[in-house]
Amino acid sequence: MSSQSKKQPLLKKISRALAVGSVITGSTFFHGPPVLALGLTKLIKKSRKVDETNIHITNSWLGVNNWLIDHVLPELKWQISIDEHLDLSMQGRYLMMCNHQSWVDTTVNQYFGLTRMPLTRFFTKWELIFIPFVGQAFKILGFPMMKRHTKQQIAANPMLKKRDLEESRKACEQLLSQPFTLLNYLEGTRFSPEKHAKQNSPYQHLLKPKAGGLALALNILGDKIDALVDMTIVYPDGAPDYDDFWLGNVQRIAIDVRKIEIPDWVLGGNYEEDPEYRERFQQWVDALWTEKDQLIQRMKQNFAENGPIAKEDNEAR
Repeated sequence: MSSQSKKQPLLKKISRALAVGSVITGSTFFHGPPVLALGLTKLIKKSRKVDETNIHITNSWLGVNNWLIDHVLPELKWQISIDEHLDLSMQGRYLMMCNHQSWVDTTVNQYFGLTRMPLTRFFTKWELIFIPFVGQAFKILGFPMMKRHTKQQIAANPMLKKRDLEESRKACEQLLSQPFTLLNYLEGTRFSPEKHAKQNSPYQHLLKPKAGGLALALNILGDKIDALVDMTIVYPDGAPDYDDFWLGNVQRIAIDVRKIEIPDWVLGGNYEEDPEYRERFQQWVDALWTEKDQLIQRMKQNFAENGPIAKEDNEAR
């Protein structure tokens, strides 16, 4: 192999990285300031029209990323399965659960949801608000932003937990004025073999779920949503980091989306104050997580036995 041919893949990746980085940076500077400017007007007067305009701008922002995925990563194959009982709509109201392996998960979620579901918000940590444009946009667009406190801090000042729950409650309630998708990564952190071993997780492909955020969201929004949605993401060739994804090192991504039936007893319970309800709720989530773990195993086994099953989902792009 000539030295020139050896350099081609590297040169291609460098060119791709420069192109992707330039477009994403340009899109951020183009879309970010209008979102922030319109958001500031809400300090004076709340406006449904302003909210709708901001969502339109944000969808355009995300649309640039999706365009890049389709045109800069043409080799990427998608296998997407949607529950036939799940009727998704851009005007719907959804709570969504998802497994979490990589920063790429959010990009995958947005790629799937942009033309199928309302803008996806997710529980995020407060520290992200200091990221220029992006962090402030999270706040303006109604992302529930959580301040993480250690057990020692909460023990020293129990009001910290109550304050954080109240802020999350307000953020959830504010979503009710518009269509929404609220995403919760129940594991609370990205999966890794080290975290899996440290937790002694009973699941093969998942960390232990943290049920509190889902319980809070269902308590506030449960009787007002159209569906509780469970998204499962599988990377058949291993979970990538963000650079791997945009450099074209990811060849296949599988997504399974199903509807979860919410038992009547789930709605109206008090997860924080009622130990019996809390235990029952945790058992329900554990059962859902066991099903999810088994689904991931089947998806992985399907790829291992049959090789790549390329199902290009062009219909909704």
